[in-house]
Amino acid sequence: MNELYDFLSGPALWAAFIVFVIGLVVRVAYLFGVSKELDRVFYNHVDLRWALRSIIHWLVPLGSVSMRAQPLFSIAFFVFHICLFGVPLFLLAHNTLWQEAFGIRIPAMPDFLADILTVVFIVAAIILLVRRVVRPEVRILTTAWDYFLILLTSAPFLTGFLAYHQLGPYKLMLILHILFSEILLVLIPFSKLGHIILFFPSRAFIGFEMGSRRGVRTW
Repeated sequence: MNELYDFLSGPALWAAFIVFVIGLVVRVAYLFGVSKELDRVFYNHVDLRWALRSIIHWLVPLGSVSMRAQPLFSIAFFVFHICLFGVPLFLLAHNTLWQEAFGIRIPAMPDFLADILTVVFIVAAIILLVRRVVRPEVRILTTAWDYFLILLTSAPFLTGFLAYHQLGPYKLMLILHILFSEILLVLIPFSKLGHIILFFPSRAFIGFEMGSRRGVRTW
């Protein structure tokens, strides 16, 4: 098991980061090329002001009409994403790894706060999962792959929480935490999870089309 841990925390981790970064760059470049070929009309209405308005309104909790119509889902959605980025980035243990690997140290959150946010994240993930099951208009669009992605995204948080509190076999939980995290990194560029980057050009394009071209809001 020690050999597996060394492999996952060493070569496999670097490989996952490389696939994550290069995969996202390639996907964005590919989609940009396709859009230039098939959607040239968008580029006739480029307007940074409308792009930023569209992006900002969808980054503000309950900033759009559709979000205000589903407040519980919207709050869970924002909490889910804030914790998804904030906890791994500012966790003290991860901060130590950033420093060892890249010589970079950023402010770290206290462990008790990371614990609270991890629990909040898991609750938010359950709400998003239940919504896909109970809302007919969402369920009909949901595939097994969508359920898998929610569970996979939640797995590093759950296993990391269990490992930190030594609930269950510590070494196994730690290995699963690293493994699930690396699988997640590798899949992001090639799945719907790529919206962590694609959200911004998508909202910008909608701002160009609806705002600059048609003169109407998109929220």
